[in-house]
Amino acid sequence: MNSNTQPALNQPMQTNDPVNIDQYLEQLHADFDPVYNMLMDYQCAMMEVETRFNILNNRLSIQGEHNPIESIKSRVKSLDSIIRKLDKLHLPIEIESVEGNIKDIAGVRVVCSFADDIYRIEENFLAQEDITLIERKDYIKNPKPSGYRSLHLIIKIPIYTENGKKDMFVEVQMRTIAMDFWASLEHKLRYKKNLNPQTIEELAKELEACAEESAKLDEKMLRIRERIAADMQ
Repeated sequence: MNSNTQPALNQPMQTNDPVNIDQYLEQLHADFDPVYNMLMDYQCAMMEVETRFNILNNRLSIQGEHNPIESIKSRVKSLDSIIRKLDKLHLPIEIESVEGNIKDIAGVRVVCSFADDIYRIEENFLAQEDITLIERKDYIKNPKPSGYRSLHLIIKIPIYTENGKKDMFVEVQMRTIAMDFWASLEHKLRYKKNLNPQTIEELAKELEACAEESAKLDEKMLRIRERIAADMQ
């Protein structure tokens, strides 16, 4: 992934000698296999986190009246996104730069039914002894100025490769259904191109108001659930 050695794939080989395709392919693998292996490691870490949450969801649902997790979404950043982020941070385009400085390449989003489910799932997830919490930002209790709400965790989790154990960073975002709905629409609306400044300002106010209404809906639904639970005792 070093920018000095990366071959130009979009150009034909320039040589006066007969083309040796085997040598060319060997060089391609030498240059790109480490990158593919790195991305596969993040893919494995993402899958490991997903599996942990699915197991937690199944076990906690046995103890309660509902499955606390509604859905799990995951992704690994594309190579283009990784390189652009390295460039933005003024870091060398090398695998070592990625593994040492970028902690959100593997991402898992957990969507829960209720806000208290988020903290319950978080507590049980982080209680696992091989998971290390690196960073925690609670945008539910402390929303962003835009109205964005979510619980963000950066964790380290081990994976086991053909070369042994390796600790990997994974970003986890935890939201309610309402928070996820708002965040998805906010992203689509806010980043439309060619909006004039007045429209952007008006949109920001509207979106912030929508976020408040969304938070109130979460609170109302939680109170309804608690009332139902109390009446069933």
